[in-house]
Amino acid sequence: MDQALMSTSETRSIVTSVVLVISGASGAAYGVRLLEVLCDIGAEVNLVVTESGRLTLQHECTTTPEELAARFDVRLEANNDVAAKSASGSARIEHVVICPASGTTIGKIASGIGDNLATRSAIVALKERRNLILVPREAPFATVHLEQMTRLSTHGAVILPASPGFYNHPETIDDLIDFIVARILDQMNLEHTLGRRWTGKEIGES
Repeated sequence: MDQALMSTSETRSIVTSVVLVISGASGAAYGVRLLEVLCDIGAEVNLVVTESGRLTLQHECTTTPEELAARFDVRLEANNDVAAKSASGSARIEHVVICPASGTTIGKIASGIGDNLATRSAIVALKERRNLILVPREAPFATVHLEQMTRLSTHGAVILPASPGFYNHPETIDDLIDFIVARILDQMNLEHTLGRRWTGKEIGES
C-alpha cells in the first residue's frame, strides 16, 4: 500500500460514493491517481471515460478504461449509457469529479446539455446539490470557458484547476500530481496524508 495514504483499516469509517469522469483533456494521470487513492481509502467509485478520454488515457498513460476498472475493481459505466446509476438523482452518490475536465465537457454542463453520462451525471449533481468538482487542465483559458466556469461556480460547482503549488518543493512529477489530488480530496472532505499541509512556520525555516 502507498505509504502516503491511510490504510484501509484506518479509514473504515469513511463511506462515500463517487462518480469519477475522465474526459479528453490532457492530464489523464491526475484522474488515474485520484482513482487509485479513492479506491485505497475505500470509496465506492463509478468510473466514466469519454471517447476523447479513452484516447488520452492510451496516449498519456498507456492504459484503457477497461484495464483501469479491472486493476482497481471498480464499476466502469459506458459514456453512452444515460440510464446508468451515475445518471440518477435517486442513486446514493455524494461526489461527481471530472478529472481532467475538457473545455467541451465544461461547456456542455454549463449549457445544461446532458447528452452523455459524463455531462448528465454532472448536471444531476447540480440539481441534487451534490458535490461537483471540475478539474480543468488548460493554459491559457479561452474567455468562453472562463465564463462557463464562472457560471458553474455560481451554481455550486468547485472549479479546481490542475495547477500544482511549489511551496512543498516537489521533486517528481508524482509529487505535482499528488498536490492536485490532495486538493480534490480536501474538497470531498476525505482524510489523506498526501504531501504536507502549510503550517505558517515554513518561511524562515533553516
